[in-house]
Amino acid sequence: MYNPPHPGLVLREYIEGMKIGEVAQKLGVSRISLSRILNGKTAITPEMATRIGLALNNSPSMWLGMQADYDLWQIEQNQTFHITPIYT
Repeated sequence: MYNPPHPGLVLREYIEGMKIGEVAQKLGVSRISLSRILNGKTAITPEMATRIGLALNNSPSMWLGMQADYDLWQIEQNQTFHITPIYT
């Protein structure tokens, strides 16, 4: 798998040219919360994905899928698991 972007970076493209405070107000969240997402510091939650999907007229599943792809790639690159297979 490639290195997927944090969904906040994708969201940044959607709202290019708009003020963060204005977008935060439209989403019903704080400017700080939105800024943390846009800067890749916070994950997009199901609630936030729903807010974004409704505001941008797209699917919350799309945003959650991007977040899952990002999270999985990060784990795969940064973790060494010592797992014993489970056979049933």
